[in-house]
Amino acid sequence: MSDKLFDMIVFARVVETGSLSGAARHLGLSLAVVSRTLARLEARLGVRLANRTTRTLSLTDEGSAFHIRCVRILADVDEAEIEATRGRDTASGLLRITSTFAFSRRRLAPLLQEFQSLHSGLRIHLQASDSVVNLVEGGYDLAVRFGALADSSMIARQLAPNVRVICGAPAYLDRRGRPATVDDLTEHECIDYGDPPQGFWTLTDDTTMPIRCNLTCNDGELAHGWALQGAGLVLKSIWDTHGDIEAGRLEVALPKMRIPAAPIHAVYPHSRHAAAKVRLCVEFLADRLRKEAASLARFTQLRDAF
Repeated sequence: MSDKLFDMIVFARVVETGSLSGAARHLGLSLAVVSRTLARLEARLGVRLANRTTRTLSLTDEGSAFHIRCVRILADVDEAEIEATRGRDTASGLLRITSTFAFSRRRLAPLLQEFQSLHSGLRIHLQASDSVVNLVEGGYDLAVRFGALADSSMIARQLAPNVRVICGAPAYLDRRGRPATVDDLTEHECIDYGDPPQGFWTLTDDTTMPIRCNLTCNDGELAHGWALQGAGLVLKSIWDTHGDIEAGRLEVALPKMRIPAAPIHAVYPHSRHAAAKVRLCVEFLADRLRKEAASLARFTQLRDAF
């Protein structure tokens, strides 16, 4: 087992430095040792991991997949040692998180700043994207996502409930009329977003309806801004819109309609044990978001959903 771990370390450093000589310098080994180690690893696995010359190195498909697993395994080893020496209540190292643009800016950023302040040895990188990224390939420890989990290879923990609403600026609704039924939505301008935009909304009973869109984008915050400017109706999370609804800048259309919920989940890769930094962050976010969710229940027309 120690030889296997050593081989993984050498291989990971070869990939990180981009060459056998770079790995040798980084590890304090001779070039011959690094070369023999990589050859031994390939022989044991029965596959070629990298195509190499004296100056260049490129991973094969098998090498890329193996490198991803090596990085995860070596990180787990590091975390296990940290937990053994510092205890399971300390988060340290680099925590890489991804979530949507809107939720990252409006909710996660301040919460993660608070969490980092509680753990001085922790560094956090937050990647905002409305695309669903591959956590393993992207090297992420954790994602905060809305809706059901589609990937069974991941672990998901619900952090908080979530209600979605159709809303628009009062000036737009004054001009175009307030829809009384779902069918009335076909007469309205709708703002669609996503990567790519879907061109339909999923409403009651999981039925979908096509929407008329003159404005589409890949950023929920842009769609939110267009709705505030009176460009049309948008379907968004109450977490993103409740401040504007409360201030009167947005108004809920069809407030009695129950749109399928998309609960907020923490999603992270399977492992024998969650690293302390991931486990503690998930617990922290669940506690803070549950408290915030309780405050959202003051919206009378949405109270039943919470």
